[in-house]
Amino acid sequence: MRIGLYPGTFDPITLGHVDIIQRAMALVDRLVIGVAINRDKGPLFRLEERVQMVEAECRCIAAACGGEIVVHPFEN
Repeated sequence: MRIGLYPGTFDPITLGHVDIIQRAMALVDRLVIGVAINRDKGPLFRLEERVQMVEAECRCIAAACGGEIVVHPFEN
């Protein structure tokens, strides 16, 4: 199984992010998207909102590609 990781703040998720996700799904069986907690950036949206936005965008992508996309918040 090929697994990829795509970390970012996704504040908000953009068409550029979606393009990268779609391209990654052509390369991997499972894509883990890490939504970053970055207190220094002062995000526009709360973490929970960003996770929900990414999940909503990824539902259609995962269905079309037949792969698995997992969205997790993380802090480094």
